[in-house]
Amino acid sequence: MTLHRPHGTLSNSADVISLLPEDAGWTYTGLRVLRLEAGSVRTIETGEFEAFVLPLAGSLTVEVDDERFELQGRESVFTRVTDFAYVPRDASVRLSSVDGCEVALPMARCENRLSPEYGPADGVPVEVRGAGNATRQVTNFGVPGVWDHADKLNACELITPDGNWSSYPPHKHDSSEPCEVENEEIYYFRIADRDGVTPSRTGFGFHRTYTDDGTIDEDVTVRDGDVFLIPRGYHGPCVAAPGYPMYYLNVLAGPGSSRSMAFCDDPAHTWVRDSWADQELDPRCPVTTAEGRVK
Repeated sequence: MTLHRPHGTLSNSADVISLLPEDAGWTYTGLRVLRLEAGSVRTIETGEFEAFVLPLAGSLTVEVDDERFELQGRESVFTRVTDFAYVPRDASVRLSSVDGCEVALPMARCENRLSPEYGPADGVPVEVRGAGNATRQVTNFGVPGVWDHADKLNACELITPDGNWSSYPPHKHDSSEPCEVENEEIYYFRIADRDGVTPSRTGFGFHRTYTDDGTIDEDVTVRDGDVFLIPRGYHGPCVAAPGYPMYYLNVLAGPGSSRSMAFCDDPAHTWVRDSWADQELDPRCPVTTAEGRVK
């Protein structure tokens, strides 16, 4: 299986990214990224998948099951926490945008059909995690305990200031001991240009995924729009090159009867967490809130 999917390798005539579980070689987790031109309309049939509708750039209207949600978006993923919506399986979803937008649909194959739901930006908690050069922002819009209105789907956003490390210490969500939760995970990367706001293929970062037995051992350069698939094993760090802040959308789902994002550190590196107690937080975090950029 090819775990690193560079920008353009998952696109088709309609979608910027079209990734179904079968494309990844697994069962539950998928991702679509759509671009709507100004004044355009797209109708999406969810089939056996539930999904979040998450604006990446621009704003849009979501109509589903006689509900209508106006999602105030953002200039880019580096400028603001955004409104979002949850849409159920077996639904016809109409997406429209007055000024045009780019929107992500993280999704999960599921069994239970729930009702559509609106998620306001001002209800999304922003967490600052780590310390020192491992300080990063975690935007917990679609995680258990914050957003419980989903059957299988988990999702969150991270922003890593340029030069910092995130997804560290390396950790895993798989069925091997001592982990209790199994999840298939997608990383969808956006990399800002020198202005810290505008996504661009100029900048870059690094990502590592590996297993104890060496069957997976990948260190890759990631650029704006790339996707990385994690079927199992430890993942991390993600490193933002100096000058180029890194964003990624995490999408997780698995066979468990209840949603969870529990993880296990690589025991060789978990000591790093204790070292953060003596380090200052990077003052660049948090980067964004529902009101916009913090600094």
